Amino acid sequence: MDDQAHAGRTLWNCLHGWWTMLPKDKRSLAAADAAIRRARKEIDWLGALPAQAAQAVLKTYFQAWRNCWEGRADAPRFKARIRTVMSVDIPQGRDLNITRVHRRWGMVNIPKVGRVRFRWTKDLPVGKRATGENRITGARLVKDALGWHIAFRVQTLEPRPEPHQGPEVGIDAGVNLPLALSDGNHRDHGRPPRLPDGTADRDKWPNPREKARLLRLERRAARRRQHRTRGEKTSRRLRHTYDQIKQLRAGATRRAVDWQHKTTTAIAERYGTVVVEALTLTNMVKSARGTLEEPGRKVAQKAGLNRSISQEAWGRTVTMLTYKTARYGGTLHKVPAPGTSLRCSACGVTTPGSREGQAVFVCKNPDCGWSGNADHNAARNVLHLYRMGHALVPAAGRAVVRRPRGVKPAPAR
Repeated sequence: MDDQAHAGRTLWNCLHGWWTMLPKDKRSLAAADAAIRRARKEIDWLGALPAQAAQAVLKTYFQAWRNCWEGRADAPRFKARIRTVMSVDIPQGRDLNITRVHRRWGMVNIPKVGRVRFRWTKDLPVGKRATGENRITGARLVKDALGWHIAFRVQTLEPRPEPHQGPEVGIDAGVNLPLALSDGNHRDHGRPPRLPDGTADRDKWPNPREKARLLRLERRAARRRQHRTRGEKTSRRLRHTYDQIKQLRAGATRRAVDWQHKTTTAIAERYGTVVVEALTLTNMVKSARGTLEEPGRKVAQKAGLNRSISQEAWGRTVTMLTYKTARYGGTLHKVPAPGTSLRCSACGVTTPGSREGQAVFVCKNPDCGWSGNADHNAARNVLHLYRMGHALVPAAGRAVVRRPRGVKPAPAR
């Protein structure tokens, strides 16, 4: 499987180099297909990748350029050996020949590998359950620090969901409280484990024991890097330490994604309208170091906050809520984020100093004095903005017309 993944990555890079060097009038899908067939015959180790998987690389590459031309993504780039996720595509579902061994395990046929056992985590339409409207159309193999994983593509016909009649809810994503809901039904990572000093650690990924082991491994890697000169090959012991660090982080990421899936599914099933903030995460996690002329303040504190924000993966949570609310017949809306954490949700007045801490909000308005969790207060403000008609129009809802190359826009009349 590693040979196939490396061959697929190399094929992408060769295809990218061939595409960028050719004149525009000679670029075509047929010419790229002929170049791939010739390369697989002339280079032996490229033949480790099945022909159908090579065609999938070609289709993926063309789709990447199509996304770039339509403004949905950046231009395709070379795939580095270290930073690229190893993956192999199996575009034909009939080649898989999936069978269920027993309740926990199944068997699948991988081209040029053979029969491989996999963990059966969800019911699949195989055997008599497979029909023309509900069948497996392919699969994708992905490797991370914990090993190889397989994801099946299932084509199924689902009826259009009825409009969700559930209540409205505003959600504020935070660090102290992962998801604060406007009705008080907050979503936390679970019961926080107790540390030796008696305090609670709300960060479940990784847990305190794994954090201590991760710190030891990072210090060990730092010591072993001191004996490595520039340009020298990484030692086997240092690579083993890096692998242990990757395994710890991959396990924590898997638990985080599992919690996000379960939480977003429960929210989509219960609420008909979900309102979140339109956050620009790239600006929120910028460093506070500043420049030599104007150095920043509290750089270490801001770095810790950036790590916590990145670990919570707010963007991934919003993405899951977007398609899950649509699956259950609900809708998701975004409202402007400025001022939601400073305004009092009880009286509607923004008073300086009301946000006393990361988790405490006490209204300084003499006529109010409301106090509570700061994230809960922000969630109520998020829902209030939606009810007042301040929801942002999504980009997908606007009619976007791409102007042909070389055509100037018409002047306004």
